[in-house]
Amino acid sequence: MSKIDQQLFNAHEHALEKEYELCPECGSELSVKHSKHGSFLGCNNYPACGYSRPLVQHESIESQLIAGSECPECGHELAVKSGRFGIFIGCSQYPACTHIEKPDQPSDISAIGCPSCKQGHLEHRTSRFGKSFYACNAYPKCKFLVNYPPRAESCPDCGFGILVERKGAAGARLECPQKTCKYKRPL
Repeated sequence: MSKIDQQLFNAHEHALEKEYELCPECGSELSVKHSKHGSFLGCNNYPACGYSRPLVQHESIESQLIAGSECPECGHELAVKSGRFGIFIGCSQYPACTHIEKPDQPSDISAIGCPSCKQGHLEHRTSRFGKSFYACNAYPKCKFLVNYPPRAESCPDCGFGILVERKGAAGARLECPQKTCKYKRPL
């Protein structure tokens, strides 16, 4: 009746083939566990032993010193490092010195003054989710920000200090970032 070869499903033979990895802390077996953050290897002796490690080891860039560079704050060498937002340049003496090099910004954006507080200027920033935006460098006193690249040109309708560049299906255009103003002009 059955066309299945029972020798293929012999549990005893398969159990002998499977190798168990042992926990380096307590010597118990490790098994694959699942959580909301993904799969990992965890100790089967869990409440007593809390050993776990990622299932896949990601390549991490070790900090590499940049020869001939100097930290402007402490004078030590700068290093290329990897963080949660990607690769960056920071001081090699990290917890003592927290200097980080910012990537070069376009010069025209840094010259745009903040239209809200009139004291700071707009800077390009990246959110923790990787989205770009432009905010006043006088934060937290001034919380002004726009999501699109600003232009140092006042709105002809309402007189607001900047316009923003937006791209749409009809092409690129300049528009006023004020919600009450509907000014739009093609680039």
